[in-house]
Amino acid sequence: MSEQVTSPTEAYPPGAAFIDGRFAEIADAKISVLDWGFLRSDATYDVVHVWKGRFFRLDSHLDRFMASAEKLRMNLPYGRAQIAEILAQLVERTGFEDAYVEMIVTRGVSPTFSRDPRDAINRFIAFAIPFGWILKPEEREKGLAIAVSEIPRIQPESVDPTVKNYHWLDLVMGMFDAYEQGARTCLLSDGQGNVTEGPGFNIFVVKDGKVSTPQRGVLHGITRQASMLLLEELQVPISERPVSLAELHDADEVFATSTAGGVMPVTSIGAHTVATGKPGAITNRLIEAYWAAHTRGDGWSVPVADVSRGQLDLA
Repeated sequence: MSEQVTSPTEAYPPGAAFIDGRFAEIADAKISVLDWGFLRSDATYDVVHVWKGRFFRLDSHLDRFMASAEKLRMNLPYGRAQIAEILAQLVERTGFEDAYVEMIVTRGVSPTFSRDPRDAINRFIAFAIPFGWILKPEEREKGLAIAVSEIPRIQPESVDPTVKNYHWLDLVMGMFDAYEQGARTCLLSDGQGNVTEGPGFNIFVVKDGKVSTPQRGVLHGITRQASMLLLEELQVPISERPVSLAELHDADEVFATSTAGGVMPVTSIGAHTVATGKPGAITNRLIEAYWAAHTRGDGWSVPVADVSRGQLDLA
């Protein structure tokens, strides 16, 4: 019986990459098996998306990426404006109108395979692939079905969640818990009865017209930040505070936020149906405001072409 062999290029999505100082095909963007990013999840990254040819909240993503690298004591070989131009040129090389654009810095490799992280040469990588969704627009009315895993989130005293990282084993195992419960994705607690976050998204609860989102033990997501600003514009009260698991079941609305999907209604949590099981009024207003913001200037969005040609002050 003959075997069908998949060529290496078929194993990758379309896109473009930047690694070791040059642009490359996605299939050719590889790191050493000795890189600490691979061996020890010793890396930080950020993801900015492009929608209809415009970067959304690029400044905020660059701010977080630069701050994360500094917190991890990593040295970036490029300045802020150079990184922005690399990201834009990646998008232009792909020709995508809508894209998922990731920037990464790994600890890299020590020439002597020293165990001292100070000896490693840090590596910058970036790539652009087609925009991906946690929840597609046509699925919004149905909403996300999530399950709360019994696995607690890694404590912030151990791994700083404000530094975007690849320490995802708690989240990955939580996803298996969710699948076994018939849910689409998971939500983790802090082990003390409070909500934290899910794999790649923040969570919000709505009660009596007021919105709350967990303050501690979570990534300060850029879509989370954008949603909070938009809620203020909509004159909807919003607060960061501890949110208990009990509040999830008592909420009038629940929604999640992520670069991969924007604002996403949550309609069920385990066996519990959130309110009517349909997206709520505040969630729907925020969804509309969020996608409308993709055409705004003043720090909300910028044309890829302008960034690529260095026409913006991103220093």
